[in-house]
Amino acid sequence: MNRNHFLKLIGGGIIMATLQPFYNYIKDLKYDGNRMPVLFIGHGSPMNGIENNEYSQTWAELGKSIPTPKAVLVISAHWLSAGTKITAMNNPKTIHDFGGFPQQLFDVQYPAPGNPDLALETKKLITTTNVDMDHDWGLDHGTWTVVRHMYPKADIPVLQLSIDYYKPAEYHYNLAAQLADLRKKGVLIIGSGNMVHNLRMVAWDKMNTNYGFDWAHEMNTIFKDKIGNGDHKALMNYEKLHKAATLAIPTPDHYWPMIYSLALRDKKDDVTFFNDSFVGGSLTMTSFMYS
Repeated sequence: MNRNHFLKLIGGGIIMATLQPFYNYIKDLKYDGNRMPVLFIGHGSPMNGIENNEYSQTWAELGKSIPTPKAVLVISAHWLSAGTKITAMNNPKTIHDFGGFPQQLFDVQYPAPGNPDLALETKKLITTTNVDMDHDWGLDHGTWTVVRHMYPKADIPVLQLSIDYYKPAEYHYNLAAQLADLRKKGVLIIGSGNMVHNLRMVAWDKMNTNYGFDWAHEMNTIFKDKIGNGDHKALMNYEKLHKAATLAIPTPDHYWPMIYSLALRDKKDDVTFFNDSFVGGSLTMTSFMYS
């Protein structure tokens, strides 16, 4: 099995345990007028953007069930920068930042509008660093492959905030905490990455349903335990969590988006996990919602 075939498989064809209890929960979710939910979503393969599978079905159900946002702000693992930037154009382009996939995936356009006013408001909220108003980026696959299932009409403004790759976890956590007021203004904030993400250790010969290496299971359990207990300091210092941490997170690009979501937890929020599964031994789709 080659890499391209594998990446297509992880986009679909994996049968997960039923998500009905989660669906029932989010259908009963009520917006109290004070804050929007916050999501961390394991986005996985770009093929999830066009396939009808357990992951995309859950994203679609989320879009129908949580309060309709006035705008969506995504912190994607695929926009790494020097410094912090926010998309500030009226019409962000759809970025196809991948290769080796079917033409159908490259043909996708997600024409959601931007919102320069919200970009400026977000910039003003962040006082710990300068935020550049960006007019060149757009919506990369860490964003549109998820959001197009949640809001298929593309009628809700979508913005992206970049990740300064040269800064530590504490920087990202403190920056994200300054965005809390956006939750009170109807903005849905999504961190989009993967908790466990090691493409170099993919088990090409073990593409069984929900297969994960022992170390991936250990790390996934540790992550969920720390998230559930609100131990954000331990999660920021992930290298010290377990000897397998560097296997789960060989580079932090897909982990940093989770740090943004963690920082936005309100003391009244409950946490709910979903899409909690393993792919190819060394990847997880585990996601969570604060509400």
